[in-house]
Amino acid sequence: MPNIVVVGSQWGDEGKGKVVDILAPHVDAVVRYQGGNNAGHTVVVGREKFVLHSIPSGILHPGLRCVIGCGVVVDPADLIEEMEALVRRGIVLDGNLYISRNAHLIMPYHRALDLAMEAKLGDRRIGTTGKGVGPAYMDKAARLGIRMADLLNEPLFREKLEFNLTRKNRSLSEVYDAKTFTVEEILGPYLRYAGWLAPYITDTALLLNRWIANGQSVLFEGAQGTMLDVDHGTYPFITSSSTTAGGASTGTGVPPTKIHGVLGVSKVYTTRVGGGPFPTELRGKMAEALRARGNEYGATTGRPRRCGWFDAVVGRYAVRVNGLDTIALTKLDVLDEFETVKIAVGYRYRGELLTEVPSEERIWNEAEPVYEEMSGWQCSTAGLRDYAELPAKARQYVERLAEVVGCDFCLVSTGAVRDDTILMDGSPLVRWFPSLRGSIPPR
Repeated sequence: MPNIVVVGSQWGDEGKGKVVDILAPHVDAVVRYQGGNNAGHTVVVGREKFVLHSIPSGILHPGLRCVIGCGVVVDPADLIEEMEALVRRGIVLDGNLYISRNAHLIMPYHRALDLAMEAKLGDRRIGTTGKGVGPAYMDKAARLGIRMADLLNEPLFREKLEFNLTRKNRSLSEVYDAKTFTVEEILGPYLRYAGWLAPYITDTALLLNRWIANGQSVLFEGAQGTMLDVDHGTYPFITSSSTTAGGASTGTGVPPTKIHGVLGVSKVYTTRVGGGPFPTELRGKMAEALRARGNEYGATTGRPRRCGWFDAVVGRYAVRVNGLDTIALTKLDVLDEFETVKIAVGYRYRGELLTEVPSEERIWNEAEPVYEEMSGWQCSTAGLRDYAELPAKARQYVERLAEVVGCDFCLVSTGAVRDDTILMDGSPLVRWFPSLRGSIPPR
């Protein structure tokens, strides 16, 4: 049985939640391998909408095992709130949800530092969610982090908390003029969280490797997207974890030799949340039209997303750094009303044509997109489930996207609902999961 990584091919918000939800019935486990509650995956099932932040999207399928891996940073209060919300809606967690004992905790001082640091950056603001994710990863790298396993050991948890607070409070008060914390105001709530979460905390790396050894298949669910990767993204306007496919191994403890393929997810246009370079960004009426039709507002913060045309330079880069075998293309129906559609095939920088992602921040800031323009189809594709039913101009657009990024598409999403999806015959996705055939009913 194949073990497949699902990764965002742009700046996040590509529709990974829907893709994982489609594939979940055809695997034995889904594991989230990086990020924190700063990401949100939205899944629409019938008339119900679910927004998941830390729990893998596969949790909506009864009996499917879902894992929060060691590469994730966890805010226990937010996680418990998310768990309780799912239980109220009839989702069974016991026996289906596992949390890595090595996952690091987001602490109240991380959230405070996140907000204070961002406020001090001025024009260099990253546009973080203020959830404390970046500072939690900073502590992880500095070997000051507190892990889920520590939460279950009260004396050790207190010792680490006391040690960290002496440093964090000094930074909050002296550098940022922000509120400080006492040990007791953090210790009490976090020990209550420990009681709630203890049944779910385990050695998930051991479990995952045992499942794989027994022939069971695992789907690796990434958060954010390639261009927000801490090493390969538009630094410094990035997140603090490895969002690319390589993070699937480090964030779970499953070796790369046990991973059989990588599936990218990309919108038919491009969006970005927060600051940083975005060469194809649109402004004015066109941007508002894309935002309105695509409902482009952050699942975690509600912030309006920046919107622009499809960026093939970014697409090719994502194919290369992730080793993408195939791509799931989402939100085709959003472009239904546009008279023309554009694809950025390169950037113009000081008279030079660039066809690869720049390595320097100053080039990003000055690069202008070079577009190909195509006729729009101006008729509805919403809900179509057969590629042959797409308007000819929509098929031409999809096929041109595949050409310019150098990777074929395995599915095309034509709406938010789970079944509003076109599966492409002969794609790696169908070869990996033959049971997908017939799983999406015709309209």
